[in-house]
Formats: sequence, structure tokens, C-alpha cells
Amino acid sequence: MREELNQGLLDFLNASPTPFHATSSLAMRLEAAGYRQLDERALWYTEAGGRYYVTRNDSSIIAFKLGTRSPVEGGVRLVGAHTDSPCLRVKPNPELERQGYFQLGVEVYGGALLAPWFDRDLSLAGRVTYRRDGKVESALIDFYQPIAVIPSLAIHLNREANQGWAINAQNELPPILAQLAGAEGADFRALLSEQLAMEHDFNADAVLDYELSFYDTQSAAVVGLNQDFIASARLDNLLSCYAGLQALLDAGDEETCVLVCTDHEEVGSSSACGADGPMLEQVLRRVLPQGDDFVRTIQRSLLVSADNAHGVHPNYEAKHDGNHGPKLNAGPVIKINSNQRYATNSETAGFFRHLCLENEVPVQSFVTRSDMGCGSTIGPITASQLGVRTVDIGLPTFAMHSIRELAGSQDLAHLVKVLGAFYNSHDLP
Repeated sequence: MREELNQGLLDFLNASPTPFHATSSLAMRLEAAGYRQLDERALWYTEAGGRYYVTRNDSSIIAFKLGTRSPVEGGVRLVGAHTDSPCLRVKPNPELERQGYFQLGVEVYGGALLAPWFDRDLSLAGRVTYRRDGKVESALIDFYQPIAVIPSLAIHLNREANQGWAINAQNELPPILAQLAGAEGADFRALLSEQLAMEHDFNADAVLDYELSFYDTQSAAVVGLNQDFIASARLDNLLSCYAGLQALLDAGDEETCVLVCTDHEEVGSSSACGADGPMLEQVLRRVLPQGDDFVRTIQRSLLVSADNAHGVHPNYEAKHDGNHGPKLNAGPVIKINSNQRYATNSETAGFFRHLCLENEVPVQSFVTRSDMGCGSTIGPITASQLGVRTVDIGLPTFAMHSIRELAGSQDLAHLVKVLGAFYNSHDLP
């Protein structure tokens, strides 16, 4: 079971280099399980027992199973995660020609650890918008192969490199794609037109715009002497998206269950398809009872906001509070912050801990050091948007926001098990 889950996660990670591809991968798995896509621009006809999903901007997805029990009586069980990860995004006019090399200007998306991006085999993927036969359309592309690299400056030319240096994102991050021969010019949109033709078998009249990200081509893998770890890009937070999906697919028919995987968390979630936007509430208002019954339903509901937690690093253990150092492979972490950077309270934490104990899932707690700042999640944002009770949890991870992160190979099974118990729980607090 654990090995099968882990292999499914590896496949999902490898197929999801961007939020667009992650959403497409989730939709494909939902379709295979009998979920039907709803169009936000059309009338919806839903029924108890039905399974549905909605996408917005091709990068956010909400899947839901309407239970046979009235949600006014039983509430809704929600699991939330996010599809985006810090990365390097290609600028609108990106072509750079310096010293005979073809490079692309990039913008840093989110709070990326920049140093690990150097000396990696990079590819490019995302969404391209184009004109064909007088119509504006969009399609996903993925170059798959390593087409770019950001070489480090040799230590002979930067003697202070190992003492740390500030990376200039404007000057030092543009990846090198090729050497230019003679008077050959660089035309990025022409390159995208060729890729569209190769992947989708048509010729676009013009590439109008795009949202493209570089990514590491090294595949996700189970690693370690005893295969204790999962190493991959985008574990934060595709790991939680995948765990939520597996739990939803195994959920029973009685309770109404929702999986929310939204874009733009790494930049604050303020967008039409982000957690700080209207998408979730608009979807829920279309499928749940209205008026007073909607508020009653929300107040009987619970959100598990699942986002990776900081595992205690053996080389940097002083970065953690002495009593709150989550360990990899020791189960999900309840995240608490008195300043509401996490939305957990004693009732929601107690309920999640109860679920873990009842299902023999190990559970841990995380509070940041009192002399350090604390990150946040979609939990407080969704709680303040909907007024839904929320617990923030996540699996412990090393190297969060690096181009390659590390999680425990036993923890995915732990998370899927407790989320499955949550979806199937009859009584919420």
C-alpha cells in the first residue's frame, strides 16, 4: 500500500511541472474515478451522491462529492491545498543575447531558494495563448527535455562564494538556452510556435502570450540508504494535493466532501482563482442550501488546510523551538500560531489529534520559535473568507522552497489515512 501510494505520488509530481499541469493531472484522475466536470459559465444540475469538479484559470481545481446526508445536518468536510510552488517565470519580452548566448529573462515567483537553481538541467512548461483561424485559444506545453541551465560562476572568479553572496535575480538568473551562430537572432515566440506544432499538431497564426516556468528535469524519487525519503521538486504543496485526492477517491457516500487545490498561495492567494478570491465560496453557494441554511452548513463544517511543515534539520536544530521539532516519517504536524498565521484552535487541533489517535496515525505539533517570524497558509485566508472552522496541518519537509525538497517516505500513507478518516467521519466537533 505504502509503495503504491508513493509511486503514484512520484508519477503525479513528474507529470505536474506547473500549476496548470497539476490541475490537468488531478482532473484526469478524477475523471477516471467517475467525477464529472462542471462549467462555471453554464447551469449546474447536481444531485446527492454525485461527484463533480470545477477548474478555474486551468490552475485551480475544486472537487466535491455530494453526500446522501443533508449538509445542513452533517456539515461539509473540506481539505485544502495549493497547486503552485516557487519557481522562475519567463518574462513577456525575455530574449537576451549576451556574449553570443541565447538567454531568457526570468522573474522569481514566490519565496524561492535561489542558490539550488544553479547548475541544474532545466526544462520549460506552462500555458501558451495563441491565435488560430481568427480565434484566441490556449494550450499547455512541456518541453520535457533539458533545454537550459544557469551555470554558477567559478570559485576562481568569486572567492567569497562559500562565505555567502547575494544573488542578483536580474543579472544572475537568466538561463542559457543556446549559443547563437553568426547573425542568428533569438525569437522565443517562434520557438513556442514550433513546440505547439510538435505537441498539439497544429500551426498557430501567432503566439499572443504565455505563462511559462522553468523546472528541474530530475525525476522525483524515493532515496536514502533505507529508502526513507522522497526527493522532488514541488513537494510543497503537490504532496498535499495528491494525499487529498487519494483520500477523496476513497471517501464513502454519506458525507459531503470537498477537495480544494488553488493557485497563487506562494504569492498571497489574492487572485480570481486563489484562496483569497471568491472561487470556493461561489462553488459552495451553487451546490449547498441557501440563506440561513448555507450559514448553518458552514458552521457545521471543518477545513483541514494541508501544507508542508518544517521538519527539524539535524544540521540546524537551533532553528526550531526545543519542544516542537517535527521529524520526518513521524506523522502529520498540527501547526499552531497565536498570531493567526495558522488558523488552528484547540477544538480543531483536538479533533485532528483524535482522528490520528483513533486511526493509529502518529501526530506531531509545530510552533515556530518565539524570536522568529512564521509563514502562513491558505488556512487563515479560507477561514476568514468562509467563516469555517479550520485546522492547519502538514507533512514535515526539508529544504522547503528549494528546487528539490525532501519528505519522509512513510508520511504520505499517514496523511492519506487520516484525511480518509476525516472525509468519512460522521460527527464533526
